[in-house]
Parts: sequence; structure tokens; C-alpha cells
Amino acid sequence: MPSPASGQTPALIHVAIVEDDPVFRQALAGAIEGTQDLKLAGAAGTRAEGLAMLEGPAADVLLVDLGLPDGSGIDVIHAAVQRWTRCSVMVSTNFGDETHVIRSIEAGASGYLLKDSSPARIVDEIRSLASGGSPISPIIARQVLARFRQTKVSAASQPMASNEAPPLSAREKEVLELITKGFMTNEIAKLMELSPFTVRSFVRRIYTKLKVTSKAEAIYEARNLGLLTN
Repeated sequence: MPSPASGQTPALIHVAIVEDDPVFRQALAGAIEGTQDLKLAGAAGTRAEGLAMLEGPAADVLLVDLGLPDGSGIDVIHAAVQRWTRCSVMVSTNFGDETHVIRSIEAGASGYLLKDSSPARIVDEIRSLASGGSPISPIIARQVLARFRQTKVSAASQPMASNEAPPLSAREKEVLELITKGFMTNEIAKLMELSPFTVRSFVRRIYTKLKVTSKAEAIYEARNLGLLTN
């Protein structure tokens, strides 16, 4: 990927946190504030505070704990997807069971980390998420892949349903073609003269329409449905 032009300063990644553990929340905030490319945009300790924070300026990345004292962080994810449409959401939680994982992904989370990850590693994963990645703890990734395989096997055993491709906009198709050719988020943004955050918004919509959670799955489904030109 080309390096930034001389004198060009990379845009800050604004990060918001919804975390009820004050010690872990402070550790995350300290790790974020100790970088040059990330900026803490806000922090909340409850579901209610998280929902109230979503009424303010949007962040680029939102970290959400699921086990909040006054409700589920999944409610915050749902609201963030509606209110901060260009924000990428990542779960940071102690819950590693399949139910919480799948509900979070269905709600709109693009990443899922267990709290055994250090704040320093989470900072690295925030950068990955902001660049179009989908950071997932290894044990969670295995669950998602197992469920995906099970779903494929179950679908194969059912009578053939309509194979009609979901409608993608012209811009979404263009992004999908570039993803298939191996271009990264920032490269796609330059080619299409869009911001990286807008490109990530297109990617999330593509994932939703194709009912997938990764680039590899999106390419696989798009080819099966005849959405790609080659």
C-alpha cells in the first residue's frame, strides 16, 4: 500500500467504550490515550450511559461489554448500528458462549474479543477493525466457523430454495469486485474517492445482504449467486 503523501497526517481513530468494570475501562482508556493514532471519544459504564452516549458525535470504533449492570450490551450494539452508521462495533466481554456470539454478530458487531486479551492487544485490534478487519478471539472464531459449516450442511439437506441473489447497489457491487481482487479498505477508498469509513459501511451492508461475516464468505457467496463479473 502506498505510504501517505509527505506532510499528510493520518486521521485519528475516535474510540468510544461501554464497559462496566472501572479498572478494565481505565486500562483501555489509558492504552488508547497512550497512542498517537487513537483518541478516546467517550466512555460509559452502563447500558443507559452507553445509549445516551450514542446521542452525541459518532465514534469510528465502539467497544461494548455485554454484561452491563442495567441490561445487555447487545441493546447498545443495535442502537449504535442505527445511530452511528459508519461506526465499527467490537465486543469485549467475558461471555464466550455461542448464544452471545451469534446475537452480537446478528446485532451488527464486526469483532468479538474475550477479556483475556490485554489492553495493548485490544488497541492493535481496534486499528485492525478500523481498517476493515474483523478481529475475533480464536476460540470464538472456531465457534463461528463450526456454526457456519453446520448451517451449510443443514441447508444442503433441505429442498432447493430460490437462488435469487440479494439486491446490491451499484456502489456495493463495485466494492465487492474490488474486495475480490484483493484490495484493502484504504486502497478501495482511494480508487472510489470515498472515505475509509464509507467503504466499511458498504462492506457491512454487503455482509448483511449476503448473510456472511467475513470477506472470504462474501466472495464465496457472491460467486455462488453470480454477483461477480469474473
